[in-house]
Amino acid sequence: MYPVPKAASGFGHEDKARVMTDIAEFDLAQAGPRVTGHGLDAWIAEARELMKLAAPLVITQLAQMAIMTTDVVMLGHYSAAALASAALGNTAFFFCWLIGCGPVAAVSPMIAHILGARPNDRAGVRSVVRMGFWAVLITSVPLIVLLLFVRPIMLAFGQAPELARGAGLFTSVLCFGLPFSLGYQVLRNFSTALSRPKASLYVMLLCIGFNAVADYALIFGHFGAPRLGILGSGIASASSYTFAFLAMLAVVRLTPALRKYRIFRRFHRVHAEKLAEVFRLGLPIGLTMMFEAMLFNASMLVMGTFGMRYVDAHQIALNVPSITFMVPLGIGMAATVRVGLAAGARDGEGVRRAGYSAIAMGAGFMALTGIVLWLFPRQIASLYFDNPAANTDVIALAAVFLHVAAAFQIVDGIQVVSALSLRGLKDARAPMWIAGASYWLAGAPMCVLLAFGLHMKGLGIWIGLAFGLLVAAAAMTWRFRHLSRDR
Repeated sequence: MYPVPKAASGFGHEDKARVMTDIAEFDLAQAGPRVTGHGLDAWIAEARELMKLAAPLVITQLAQMAIMTTDVVMLGHYSAAALASAALGNTAFFFCWLIGCGPVAAVSPMIAHILGARPNDRAGVRSVVRMGFWAVLITSVPLIVLLLFVRPIMLAFGQAPELARGAGLFTSVLCFGLPFSLGYQVLRNFSTALSRPKASLYVMLLCIGFNAVADYALIFGHFGAPRLGILGSGIASASSYTFAFLAMLAVVRLTPALRKYRIFRRFHRVHAEKLAEVFRLGLPIGLTMMFEAMLFNASMLVMGTFGMRYVDAHQIALNVPSITFMVPLGIGMAATVRVGLAAGARDGEGVRRAGYSAIAMGAGFMALTGIVLWLFPRQIASLYFDNPAANTDVIALAAVFLHVAAAFQIVDGIQVVSALSLRGLKDARAPMWIAGASYWLAGAPMCVLLAFGLHMKGLGIWIGLAFGLLVAAAAMTWRFRHLSRDR
């Protein structure tokens, strides 16, 4: 069992005095009220609090998908080469972003534990946020340097020189948006842990418009801007990350419930214990995300060996569950906070209630999407073509893949919500090993066996991916049951 920190851990005399003076003005609702009691009423109350927190997070995730879709559509209209180069560049950027995002993801459960144990501990919350920003500064420098060498890296991996040059040009400017993107995530996790998820939602909605205008101007040369193509897309994306960070910072400063924490107070002071915990929790979280992402990225490369028709069908079939996945992901992010609040208060029943409520919600939604994907796969795949009649072979293959996607919708929802519920318990290393084993010791070999050993090609790849998700869902759920039962 991952130990819950004692209430007095890292809590000095100065902090105690500040807490005592803050008690009179504390509003428990800002920390997301913890549900107490027993029976059906308690479960209904927990589900209600979970939905209040999850709904803005889900919409925020869908808004981020809208931003990525805008980039793809505009680059696709500019040129196929620019789109392919940006795809390579974004793969490298996403890899670096995952590394940097791991420590940042630790901010939310750390704050939730503090508020669950000591609802008035502003100093503790502030030190976590401050060390989250320190982690961004520490990780960003080497990651930016790595992104500046994308061109020779892509050439070393055998990519076409033209695509490698375009990818290198793209990341040479995009890399400077990395620290702002990670900084935005710190602020977002801070506001989410304080049950203020609408703050990041408003910012992301503004960012959709900002990104679209910047892409339109800098890629195609409108509004008096130069026509920069793929370089313009990189500049627009980096500018959007910067805009999101500054807008989120403004929202934090303008929201009284967030401003009162004065997160930049004594920014130069290092809290060694909190900084170590940010990396101790965050690095396994980053690796957990990378294990899954790397398997799905590798599946795209393998599909290329079967022909362009398989690549196109695979891309369509992946895009659809990627959209539906945003809902259980948002529910899981809310579960991190709700489970963390109960764990910080040493409320074992509350931990189980929050985690199981979130798992049921995620599975229930994905069951509905699974039914839709199973009944209408051809119609969904046809939406991706201006002339479906000219692409019947790709649509037919995508429909086969979407049937498999329909089958794994429920387990995909369960595995992500379970993993994020474990994050609320500050359990990071075990989910990392579970993800590595599920996707690379179970899923990947199954893909190879079915695709090449049994000559099932693309269908074998998709069944292997589904198998990896099934193993991950079962193991993550068992792990949460084990830890929550011990509490």
